Amino acid sequence: MSATIRERVNEGLKAAMKSQDKRRISTLRLINAAVKDRIIHNRGAGKGDELDDAELLDILARMIKQREESQQVYEQAGRLELAEQEREEIAVIREFMPRQLSEAEVQTAVDGIIAELGASGLKDMGRVMAELKSRHAGALDVAKAGAIAKEKLK
Repeated sequence: MSATIRERVNEGLKAAMKSQDKRRISTLRLINAAVKDRIIHNRGAGKGDELDDAELLDILARMIKQREESQQVYEQAGRLELAEQEREEIAVIREFMPRQLSEAEVQTAVDGIIAELGASGLKDMGRVMAELKSRHAGALDVAKAGAIAKEKLK
């Protein structure tokens, strides 16, 4: 786990404990638990104890996606208090992620990578997406970027 992000999460946890912000405490503890789970998984796969930023951002992105899906289910079921709880957790998790690229910035990034790689068709989609993910980890919605890239590579 990146030392700066790990430090920020732990400092945030200490501050939340001092202010007795229960939602923030539980969300930050969930982040730490998810990171520890990934470390244990990596140990079993022989990768060691350290997580790089890409893995950490992947964990945070997955946590946000899970909460967005839960939020929709709760809203459809009329459980607005639970949907609000999910929104609050998403806000806390997003504090530790890079700023999300706007749609125009994603378009520009996709155009640049397609030109740089000389991608000319859908057969190059995997290369384009791999490069997008490595350069903009955590800062872009992969599904939206994929749709944009697919449209441009047709």
